[in-house]
Amino acid sequence: MSATSAHPHPRRWAALLFISIAQLMVFLDSAIMNIALPSAQDALHFSDGGRQWVITAYGLAFGGLLILGGRLSDLLGRKRTFTIGLVGFALASALGGAATNLGVLLTARAGQGVFGALLAPSALALISLTFTNPKERAKAFGIFGAIATAGGALGLLLGGVLTQYLNWRWSMLVNIPIAVIGIIGAVTVVQDIPTEGKRTRLDVPGAILATLGLVALVFGFAEAESRGWDSGLTITMLIASVILLVAFVILEGTLKSPLLPLHILTERNRAGAYLSVALAVISMFGMFLFLSYYLQLVKGYSPIETGVAFLPLAAAQAFGSMVLGTRLTARMRPGLLMSGGYLVTAIGVLLLVLLREDSSYTLLAVAEIITGLGIGTAFMPSMSLGTHGVGPEHAGVASAMVGASQQVGGSVGTALLNTIAASSTATYLLSHTHGKANTNAALVHGFSTAYWWAVGFLVLSALISLVAVNAPRPSHHTTETAKVPEMVI
Repeated sequence: MSATSAHPHPRRWAALLFISIAQLMVFLDSAIMNIALPSAQDALHFSDGGRQWVITAYGLAFGGLLILGGRLSDLLGRKRTFTIGLVGFALASALGGAATNLGVLLTARAGQGVFGALLAPSALALISLTFTNPKERAKAFGIFGAIATAGGALGLLLGGVLTQYLNWRWSMLVNIPIAVIGIIGAVTVVQDIPTEGKRTRLDVPGAILATLGLVALVFGFAEAESRGWDSGLTITMLIASVILLVAFVILEGTLKSPLLPLHILTERNRAGAYLSVALAVISMFGMFLFLSYYLQLVKGYSPIETGVAFLPLAAAQAFGSMVLGTRLTARMRPGLLMSGGYLVTAIGVLLLVLLREDSSYTLLAVAEIITGLGIGTAFMPSMSLGTHGVGPEHAGVASAMVGASQQVGGSVGTALLNTIAASSTATYLLSHTHGKANTNAALVHGFSTAYWWAVGFLVLSALISLVAVNAPRPSHHTTETAKVPEMVI
């Protein structure tokens, strides 16, 4: 038994605070530029195609390098890669804030994605290995989960405030003070868990296949959204991603020290967590996208008003994760808690189907609160189960799979649900008064159709959680193994 596991780190709660603040930066950045983009486009004079790449560059780098980043954290040490990720993210943000043209901005966004892929799995692994007592672990993941799930909504609000009252560049520069706080915490209070045994070499062929496969997958869905599913480039990228990822899995099964040991994927609780998260994120990304469109295009909200309108969702997510998820963890097994949380989320999204052009904000707020409570409660055990039964030597790459699930789900959700909504909107316009139907009514109809699909994905997440996740509820009296407790939540 290592000293670290035998005696909990005395400053572990302070470490959690700094780790969570740093993780907030990653989640904020995935949303904050969506609000700032029109101003950035006007200032730097780039095309609509370039605008899409400002978002895509971050997603490609982040999603494509997550597994590699997780494995590097296992080999080099989580604290070290966490700190490197923070420093790199701050430098990339500074470059973006000073960008004079599209090329510099794209380089900065890709840099943020690269260092975010190093930072995110390191943060989750540090929490997983630092908190070994089940009750403390539940609280820690509740706090971490609240920040992770609320980051998108807060990013929309912060992006609106910074863009309207300061400058679009502050949507990049705001990351610097956050990163500095994280670096101070990493150096002073964060403690790593040493990996036992000899250090292995990095699986370079596996890293190349995994990175290219994930990049092709994320890029393929991004192209599907902009070019259509029948685009030659879309089809080529999606086929290439399947070939590359299948080759990656085959290769990993033949190596003694693989980039991603296959037992990470085959254990039913981890697999159930990864799959349910991916399916749920499909719905959540779609919800964020369509609510933003609805509020700004149909209701005429300003960027700041749109951000404020998302606050009930953010608050409910935080409460669901930090309070409901934490308390219910001790009373029911995680699979049941996750399933119930996803079903509550589905009810909230189902209410959004009722939205019309003249709907009051009250209906939207109620739907946001129900959705936030459900997804916050479900995501807390889901993230903890991502490292179920995994020792320190594989905690980073197991944590990276949680992030990869979110990235893949987000890419699929944005492309698939946007396509469904656009097609439904077009059909509505053609079938009503010979193309003279109210545009806002058509948009709302398209959103409603997509919400039905989102509800379906959430119900599927609930079923998978109920069937696949069979880990028992945590014991109040824990005994630790030589590596890390088998009981994760």
